[in-house]
Amino acid sequence: MGAIKVHEFTTVDGVVDTPMWTVDYGFPEDLASSIGALTAASSAILLGRTTYQMFAPAWSTRTVEEDPGAPFFNDTRKYVVSSTLTDADADWNNSVVLGGYDADRIRRVASEEDGDVYVSGSATLVRALLADGLVDELHLYVYPLAVGTGIRLFQDGAPRTPLSLVGATAFSNGVAHLVYAPAPAAG
Repeated sequence: MGAIKVHEFTTVDGVVDTPMWTVDYGFPEDLASSIGALTAASSAILLGRTTYQMFAPAWSTRTVEEDPGAPFFNDTRKYVVSSTLTDADADWNNSVVLGGYDADRIRRVASEEDGDVYVSGSATLVRALLADGLVDELHLYVYPLAVGTGIRLFQDGAPRTPLSLVGATAFSNGVAHLVYAPAPAAG
């Protein structure tokens, strides 16, 4: 059974919106190795519709020579949570549309995988996964920048979500990698 591991690039003020601001910080080897470790342990990718539609054109034509992550994104099975896309719309190699969000269906996908299930971006999906207790690890790559506006992973009015810090690393470009797991139940 695979663990569901979420990867988010975020600012110190919690914005996870299309992270074009990451470009200013480069992609040093220590950061690349950290993300590579996440993807290496994964046998599936789980994405929401919006992230899928951004990733598909960006990754589907990349080669390993252009980006060492290309084989993972292009060859790994991708599950798309969407109530509007069909399998015919999911024309990126190895993509399957799961339909609208269904926690039990996602549990089944994770239980059938030999490796972990990697989630990137997909803020709406990640919020639902967190609410249903399906996130095993939340990997926040916190950039030393506040942008003031944009989509936040934890929105105003979101339910209280206790987490336990299980790892923290600082990278050469000033990015902090914080790893959280569900907090143990009180009691």
